[in-house]
Amino acid sequence: SLRENAEAKLRVKKLDMIVANDVSAAGVGFGSDRNAGHLLLAGGDVVELPAMTKAAFADRILDAVGDAVRGSRKRRARPG
Repeated sequence: SLRENAEAKLRVKKLDMIVANDVSAAGVGFGSDRNAGHLLLAGGDVVELPAMTKAAFADRILDAVGDAVRGSRKRRARPG
């Protein structure tokens, strides 16, 4: 499945996160102004991204990237 393939790629490539979206699904992806999918994080969390505008979809992904960067900075800033 799309999600299983994304999970495997996340592990094999040692990524922090990956977006899995079926661009050929009806009503989303190519030829549409909407998108839907899943954002998979290295820690095992999955953020469901229901059908929404592509701008909102991108905003949700960028929010997750920002959260990950802020979390990374906090971990590095801790003494010890």
